[in-house]
Amino acid sequence: MPRRQLITGALFAALACGCGSGHAAAPRSSPAPASPARAASPARAAAPPTALRVVASRRLPAGVQLPALALRGREVLALGGLDAADASVAGVVRVAPGSARSLATLPQAVHDAGAAALGGRVYLFGGGTAAGPTGDIVELGHGAIGHLPEPSSDLEAVRVGSRILVIGGYTGVQPLASVLAFTPGRPLRRVATLPYGVRYAAAAAAGKAVLVAGGTDGAHARDEIVRVDPAAHRARRIGRLPAPLSHLTGAVLGGTLFLFGGRGDQGAQARRGIWAVDVRTGRVRPAGRLPVALSDASAIAAGGRIVLVGGRTASGRVSDRVWELAAR
Repeated sequence: MPRRQLITGALFAALACGCGSGHAAAPRSSPAPASPARAASPARAAAPPTALRVVASRRLPAGVQLPALALRGREVLALGGLDAADASVAGVVRVAPGSARSLATLPQAVHDAGAAALGGRVYLFGGGTAAGPTGDIVELGHGAIGHLPEPSSDLEAVRVGSRILVIGGYTGVQPLASVLAFTPGRPLRRVATLPYGVRYAAAAAAGKAVLVAGGTDGAHARDEIVRVDPAAHRARRIGRLPAPLSHLTGAVLGGTLFLFGGRGDQGAQARRGIWAVDVRTGRVRPAGRLPVALSDASAIAAGGRIVLVGGRTASGRVSDRVWELAAR
């Protein structure tokens, strides 16, 4: 055999064996082996909602502003508040689900209190009365079971895990910067300090943290969004509102903090804006508009919706509406 043919045959034999492989290459005429099926990629988490719409509306037995809301099971309860004559009320009203109806009466008429449920029991913290702020901690159906370090109103109460955090407030002389942890049967414990004293802020739980937005320091409305980490005993600013707002309310739905209405400094009119706050970054975006401008309303998340109760309109009328809002 000529030398050229020997070299060519050797090259073809080497190619047939494959480079560095212990297996012979498949003949050119054989179909390529089927590729193994790709593992199905995990479903992507649903994006947090960024806008809301009103999906239901109904009337309260009477107009109310500044009620304290608590979620007990599936029930949303509104405790106390101010009526159309700016007088404190003592009623407890079930505002959701279904038609609003009166359930009970508090030991005393109170407004600007904080409320939250824990273990099926509802607790009310502080609040304003005709005689000034009270420091009572009231268990619904059982009366006073303890006291805040000092009488205070205009505060927020938020359940985080197995305890309730009581945030800010007003003693009648100065706003408070305290974040107190309440566990039934144990003394109150201070777990963090806000960067400034604040009243009339919005506060809602975001996982193991709480976001506090807006409010007033007693002289001016604030625009800060503060994350409170009770485990680390830390409170720090993570964002700012588009403008200073107090007398606003908010609730977390699907990983987004939604803020409703509010107003600026003294004499400013109520607003219609809804704002969406990313709970991780503090980024703020418009998220819709309320049917009417409102300040001094109260909001809570329940059953995949946000329930918004009462408030005061731009004309000064006390609202008797319950609005339910859901993601668009």
